Amino acid sequence: MAIEFTKYHGLGNDFILIDNRHQSEPICTQRQAVQMCDRHFGIGADGVIFALPGDGASDYTMRIFNSDGSEPEMCGNGIRCLAKFITELEGKTGTAIAYKINTAAGVICPELLTDGQVKVDMGLPRLLAAEIPTTLSENNLKVIDVPLEVAGQVLSVTCVSMGNPHCITFVDDVASVPLTEIGPLFEHHPAFPERTNTEFIEVVRPDYVKMRVWERGAGITLACGTGACASVVAGVLTQRCDRQVTVELPGGCLQIEWSATDQRLYMTGPAQAVFQGQLTFPINNNQ
Repeated sequence: MAIEFTKYHGLGNDFILIDNRHQSEPICTQRQAVQMCDRHFGIGADGVIFALPGDGASDYTMRIFNSDGSEPEMCGNGIRCLAKFITELEGKTGTAIAYKINTAAGVICPELLTDGQVKVDMGLPRLLAAEIPTTLSENNLKVIDVPLEVAGQVLSVTCVSMGNPHCITFVDDVASVPLTEIGPLFEHHPAFPERTNTEFIEVVRPDYVKMRVWERGAGITLACGTGACASVVAGVLTQRCDRQVTVELPGGCLQIEWSATDQRLYMTGPAQAVFQGQLTFPINNNQ
């Protein structure tokens, strides 16, 4: 069976996009997604995103399989890529094109701007321990600058959910963080029953931060949209950041606003098509 795909990236966070509008379940299995994401024996990507039909309250549904086969609730860079992909599928051009996308984190609303960037209403952050989820608060309170022991050292962390879990640590020099070693220890820490994404943040100015990320299910990536949003929330909660912040990631910059008016997160950044292709392999949904 041949599968048409388009490769996109958002600040180097790259995805295989598949037109799945003809049925409500992904046409590929999680195991096949792992094969597709392999950077040596497959196409190479951080994840596979499927554009599925909407549910009546939304225009489309987004499903994503990470490069390890797990399925996250949402992906900020991925949804910008999906919005661009949908405009291509629909043959739309111009600006002020907006969609309601159903995700496991709720309905997310991306809008294509005049400069080609995509602005996404990422919704409300979730701050209580049970919403993240984490066991770092026994009384289901907010987890703000709470001590966490990792690799024999005690670090101060703040936890936020953007529909998916994030654990944020502020550091003096983000470039010096041994992300390959410490990232998996955060992801699989017993304090996070559903694992966690992990962001390390260096505050350059209250309106400008540098970020590196270890993504749950994908490892080191060049950018993470939900992580950038969660990190700005953590920066505001700990009085380190303004509500409008440029977040510099290894792949480029995102503009993040945590609105004081409606308390919603707004993320603005690019999404770029890389190439199109056709993949042929046996499709066995039992694999």
